[in-house]
Amino acid sequence: MPHLTRTPVTASPASPVHTPTPLADKAVGLGVPGCGAPFHAPGEWAALTRPGAPVHWVALDLADGPGATPDDPGPGAAGSLRAAGVRVLGRLDAARGADGDLVLRAHRQLDRYGVDGFLLDRCPAGRDGLPGIRRVVTTLRALRDDAHIVLGHGTHPCPGYAENCDQMVTFDGSWADYRWSQAAEWTADYPPERFCHWVHGMPRGHLDEGLRIARWQGASTLWFTDRRGHPVTGGVSARGDGRYDADGGPRAALPGHWDDLVSRIGTGVSE
Repeated sequence: MPHLTRTPVTASPASPVHTPTPLADKAVGLGVPGCGAPFHAPGEWAALTRPGAPVHWVALDLADGPGATPDDPGPGAAGSLRAAGVRVLGRLDAARGADGDLVLRAHRQLDRYGVDGFLLDRCPAGRDGLPGIRRVVTTLRALRDDAHIVLGHGTHPCPGYAENCDQMVTFDGSWADYRWSQAAEWTADYPPERFCHWVHGMPRGHLDEGLRIARWQGASTLWFTDRRGHPVTGGVSARGDGRYDADGGPRAALPGHWDDLVSRIGTGVSE
């Protein structure tokens, strides 16, 4: 891992700097971008609430579940997660629909599931996309002023995005790419709890190495799965819909090495 040179990061004069909502536990933990819908995989959702599971947050995708039907188990699953101290985020696809569409879906997720914040998946990373994301985030915070906002860039964005969120996903890709990845220099000016890494296709035998890479790069919210999907570019699947569809994809279920992953994060990994 190359040395990170600290360079000053100044806030934009056009908007106030957002003070991130603190994680309950600033140690390394899991940010779950998706798993089987509660209706089809109740055992997986139960695993997320198991005592001692180091889960920071779980993203609930309204479009991936049965929706607002009388037998929708989503509200119960969300309530169980919150009771276990886990934040529940509503997933919004920032690459699809206008600002109003995102806000409408956010309203539905708040009304149905009482979400604690939002994951803006497939979020732009360039400077030209920043004004639009700033508008959306401002509106989401008007809906819930303590909303935990995660921007799912999947790559290192321009530093200005850090002013408008609690966390950023700065890596979303394969284990083969993650092993040789580097952190942008400006990230050294922020604490690890501001950054998330999502890695798919990670073999069980490389979990310790992956955790060391995350620590060296300064990221404390992780998602390491052995499940595989289509190649990604900046977090976008080959289908272009934000999901991975090869054999269900890396977000379709919990990792096969879930117990090992939880155990290693719970006990820590030496240098």
